[in-house]
Amino acid sequence: MDILLVASAFNSLSQRVYAELSDRGHRVDVVLDTHGPDAVRAAVRELRPDLVVAPMLKTALPEDVWRERTCLIVHPGPPGDRGPSSLDWAIAEQAPSWGVTVLQAEAAMDAGDIWASQSFPVPPVGKSDLYRNEASDAAAAAVLLAVERYAGASYKPRPQTGDAVPVVWRDFLRQERRRIDWRNDSTDTVLRKLRGADSQPGVLDELLGHEVFLHGGHPEDQLRGEPGELLATRAGAVCRATRDGAVWIPELRPRRTSGDPAPFRRPAASVLASFSVTLPEVPVPLDLPASRRTWTDIRYRQQGDVGFLDFSFPGGAMSTGQCRRLLAAYEYALARPTSVLVLGGTRDFFSNGIHLNVIEAAADPAAESWANLNAMDDLVEAVLRTTDRLVVAALAGNAAAGGVMLALAADQVWCRTGAVLNPHYRRMGLYGSEFWTYTLPRRVGDGTAHRLTTQALPVSAASAEWLGLVDRLVPAGAGEFAAEAELLAAGLAAAPDLRQRIAAKAEARRADEQERPLADYRRDELARMHAVFFDPAAPYHALRSAFVRKRPTGSPRPLATPPGGTA
Repeated sequence: MDILLVASAFNSLSQRVYAELSDRGHRVDVVLDTHGPDAVRAAVRELRPDLVVAPMLKTALPEDVWRERTCLIVHPGPPGDRGPSSLDWAIAEQAPSWGVTVLQAEAAMDAGDIWASQSFPVPPVGKSDLYRNEASDAAAAAVLLAVERYAGASYKPRPQTGDAVPVVWRDFLRQERRRIDWRNDSTDTVLRKLRGADSQPGVLDELLGHEVFLHGGHPEDQLRGEPGELLATRAGAVCRATRDGAVWIPELRPRRTSGDPAPFRRPAASVLASFSVTLPEVPVPLDLPASRRTWTDIRYRQQGDVGFLDFSFPGGAMSTGQCRRLLAAYEYALARPTSVLVLGGTRDFFSNGIHLNVIEAAADPAAESWANLNAMDDLVEAVLRTTDRLVVAALAGNAAAGGVMLALAADQVWCRTGAVLNPHYRRMGLYGSEFWTYTLPRRVGDGTAHRLTTQALPVSAASAEWLGLVDRLVPAGAGEFAAEAELLAAGLAAAPDLRQRIAAKAEARRADEQERPLADYRRDELARMHAVFFDPAAPYHALRSAFVRKRPTGSPRPLATPPGGTA
């Protein structure tokens, strides 16, 4: 069928639905409603789709559109749930499970006939993590079922009437309810409030006379202080005391009315520094005991002959400092006696490449872009030059741009079946680096590498395996991926031909280096990127700023004309 996706952003869920539907042979296009209802009407008139699917909407579809053709809305709540803050309420009310409902658009919000629904568990994670993983898995399954039912033309959707579908209206979850009472709220309550707003909208609070939004929350088991007191920093996060413990908050966002020139999310310590606040840095060892209940973005652990370098950065973005710390951790891991080294987090993002928010907030964004990219290249090069063991990139979740290329530097790429990859840079007006001109063609061939980097489309995990970007799919839920990866890694380490494979890898690297040194790839890629970073008129700067500050840019049809930059 011809299917038009209408979305308020081409976000993780919209990309997942696009990729899954495309895999099944549907012709899919996308229009963003942020450009106004007329943009949606124009796309419908031009494309005349068989079906309209709205995987993520913040505003209602134009009435003339849903009256003229079938429009399916993806609502992140179980059947009968209505309201704009469904996932927020699921976390606030500690629901053990929740659901996604695909319903037909009509005048009343979330009140249309039900085409499909799917339930999912609600683990104690942040809302954005839950949205990208358990909720995304359920939404993809529900959308595919609804589309199949619509195509079959025999299914009659369930009306939301009578006792069969009890209706529960939940209002918008306002900041008044999200507010933290530092003197009286328990640590568990504080964490629940922080997790329910970790990406958007954040929890409005006051720090030293400044209004800020708090983003993300993790428990701390040792540091203590007066309720609300700022205790320490670690790797960019800040620790704040509760009445019965403490929590780590990775990111802060100054309120738009604060006068801050960078009113978007960035590492908490950098925001505090702009307030002239200095706190002690309290590090923890890389091989932190599993019993510790504290936050760190990089950990190393070892099981027999397998090392695991776990990392998890907010939003998947990796700043200059984070890249350098991860490289130091990688070098630490290489000093341990293992034959297999697994890279990646236990769930959610693998990596999305350089940290655009930190770059946008820098006094000199061009210089920070350059420093960040070189730090990322240093990390990728270290992985490529590792010849004494097998390196596995274990993708528990999505990856994009330089994050995909970091994964491709490994010997094997394992990917959770629900992940979406964006192996390109073009939508940010960039050529790209991270040795992609070496690693991508050697996996998929020159022609496919060119297509992936110029068409700039999201790729499902299944398609990534078919193309050769991924070596193994891991059919596991977000909460089970880490355990599955551990079993696979143990099997790889025990393989009878492991030593031969490591020797063959080392020989292949030597042969590739003789044919063309890695330094040549890096030099040529960085020359292209330097020209962009230090050209004030390059599209990258406007695209980066619009992305970070969440301003609409470009065409309402994001797949039709990728922004500047060539590959």
